[in-house]
Amino acid sequence: MIRKRFKTAFILGAGLGMRLRPLTESRPKPLLLLNNRPIITYAMDHLMKAGVERFIVNTHHQPHVYSEAFPDGRWRGVPILFRHEPVLLDTAGGLKNIEDLLEEDESILCYNGDVLSDLPLDELIAAHESIPCEATLALRTTGPLLNVNMDNSGRICDMRGTLGKPGVISCLFTGIYAVETSILQYSEPGRIESVVDVFLRRIAARPGSIRGVLIDTGQWHDIGSVEVYRRMNAQTKNESARIDQ
Repeated sequence: MIRKRFKTAFILGAGLGMRLRPLTESRPKPLLLLNNRPIITYAMDHLMKAGVERFIVNTHHQPHVYSEAFPDGRWRGVPILFRHEPVLLDTAGGLKNIEDLLEEDESILCYNGDVLSDLPLDELIAAHESIPCEATLALRTTGPLLNVNMDNSGRICDMRGTLGKPGVISCLFTGIYAVETSILQYSEPGRIESVVDVFLRRIAARPGSIRGVLIDTGQWHDIGSVEVYRRMNAQTKNESARIDQ
């Protein structure tokens, strides 16, 4: 059987955006505007360059704003499927909730909807395809939270200090990762759970099933505060102005 490789991307868009209140009171965080366009569209452009042909976005807070932002259910011609969560399911729960939209043998890219990045996704895809595994995480060696531990072979051995296995390097998890749909069998429908908890269970049960790749090239920003949002908004406007000159 021919595997379906990275034609689908799951963008996590259901968060409450509490750290960006009051900006997110009337709209989801991924739909805040950067240079007059939603944050999530930068992720979409990034993923399209990697060959993605379909987006799935989970929604919860103010879901009608997504319909207003994408009235035809597309971005630059690429279809967007929205999956609403009446109860916020967190990252693993959200992924499990779209299982029926995925092929059994599909490999997909997952991307936090509040991330602004241009890191080379081809390096993530190549790393995931080079060694059989259930998930590969895009990691960086610098950042505000170095809580993913990896060994010399690229295996993730711990996250958040949970398993007491420090490995050889501590890294930042970018919120961008490749997964096999086979990993969904380790989640329960309707369970509110972080994908980190699923990864930790798989690391404990099958070492090497969760891997990482260091990608320090390109930019990466987590838009997690009003200050960062305002700074990135100014930066994208300045970059656009330079291109237009």
